[in-house]
Amino acid sequence: MKKLNTFLALTFVLLATVSCKKDVVTETTETTTDTVAKTTAFKIVSLNGAVTEVVAALGHEAEIVGVDVTSTYPESVKKTAKDLGHVAHGVSIESIMALQPTLILASDTDLTPDLSEKIKASGVKFEIIKQEFTPDGTKKLIADVANVLGHKDFKALQDKVDTDLKAVKPLAAAPKVLFIYARGANMLMVSGTGTPVDKIIALAGGKNAITEFADFKPLTPEALIKGNPDVILMFDSGVESLSGAAGVLKIPGVDKTNAGKNKKIITMDGGLLSGFGPRLGEAATQLNSKLAENAK
Repeated sequence: MKKLNTFLALTFVLLATVSCKKDVVTETTETTTDTVAKTTAFKIVSLNGAVTEVVAALGHEAEIVGVDVTSTYPESVKKTAKDLGHVAHGVSIESIMALQPTLILASDTDLTPDLSEKIKASGVKFEIIKQEFTPDGTKKLIADVANVLGHKDFKALQDKVDTDLKAVKPLAAAPKVLFIYARGANMLMVSGTGTPVDKIIALAGGKNAITEFADFKPLTPEALIKGNPDVILMFDSGVESLSGAAGVLKIPGVDKTNAGKNKKIITMDGGLLSGFGPRLGEAATQLNSKLAENAK
């Protein structure tokens, strides 16, 4: 009888323990699932400025541990994330892996095949975001990045693009705009068709002065004179590399153009002007206002 009572007591304790454990596990599982759904944290390396802007705008800036050189906005990201350099020739797989990321994001427009293959081989979650330089392309980029991060509510960010673009005002006549990319006097390129700058010029109400070729080509006095732009457009950093507007006017051939004769030079932040991220509408509106002012 004593043995039976002991057996029954042990059985009761065992059943009670299992029951308690089951309840605890269920509760923990539910809590954990709920927490993950709300606060999943990443260690993100972003290799594209527009992608970085979207990640930050969706509330994940604190999770960005590394960025490429085009990731200049928000400015605070440069203080907290490591600058890995330029994707095309400065970013190494070693520098990325040293940050121990759990998610790597990049654009299909500027990632080299070699770096792409090395990232894939690393086993880290890797998403290549397709980038198209149109308003719809920007809205799709926002959706794609949001989906990777597990966000369902991103429509407000997309709507902002359309709302901002509505502020672009018609110009009396579309000015011919020549974009010059400069890294000092010995590194001067001009934009042909199909580039992000070509697209933003059109959105702002202007027209590209160079239509004979696509992409970028070295600047020549002949191309300048033939294009004869009404306005020269440059990144702020490009003008700085030439020691200011006076340096731009000294570029051979500029003085023979309408832009040079009238000293019509527009400068804008490079990331804003060519990024095609969430601030696309702001960029088009700002350029539109500058073109209107220079037409006076």
